[in-house]
Amino acid sequence: MNETGSLCPSIKAADIIGDKWVLLILREMFLGATRYNDFQRALPRISPTILSKRLKQLEANGLIIKKATAGQKTSEYRLTRCGRELAPLTDQMAKWGLRWARRRLSEEDFEVGSFMWDFHRTLKIDELPDGEIVFCVNFLDQSENKIWWAVVNDKVVDLCTEDPGKDVDLFVTGNLTNLVAVWMGDVEISAAIKSGSVILTGASYLTKSASRWFPKSRYADVRPAQK
Repeated sequence: MNETGSLCPSIKAADIIGDKWVLLILREMFLGATRYNDFQRALPRISPTILSKRLKQLEANGLIIKKATAGQKTSEYRLTRCGRELAPLTDQMAKWGLRWARRRLSEEDFEVGSFMWDFHRTLKIDELPDGEIVFCVNFLDQSENKIWWAVVNDKVVDLCTEDPGKDVDLFVTGNLTNLVAVWMGDVEISAAIKSGSVILTGASYLTKSASRWFPKSRYADVRPAQK
């Protein structure tokens, strides 16, 4: 027996949006991701097979288009008008989730690669001095991928999993959970430093100004609702 359809536009919209991976891919595109490698680095838990399927699904549903990069073998993914109109929806879903589902987050939801991708792109580079600045982030509670580098130069931030061979200006040390708490706005960086849960070692002009440049989620001001 065939399943009956529905004329409800909400159901049709849900069918198009699909699952969490579609929403996460769209979120990355709203934040500037355009290439396959961008999605892989931002979403390390998604398999290449699922990522390819979801990108094809988004393209088939008219939310994105795939364009060949001039003079290169790579391609870029771009939002269509249909896809762009989902930006306010995903924004409100993120705020709703932080208000009503934040307490359900556990350490199992934290992934160091995904966090570092967010960390490097939310550094407040306008608060940093001109010139090249190299950060080294050391996760004490991680057995794999425990050391990362973020290189800031000309307002561009490069994220590295291997030592770039540059002098480090600031070492950031702590557990993933503690760094996530600061990034999400649950703990101020000044309080984390004072308690020793996050340790900053290096140039004094960076340690003293951490409250200005330390990265925070764009939703750091969204607080859990009182049930």
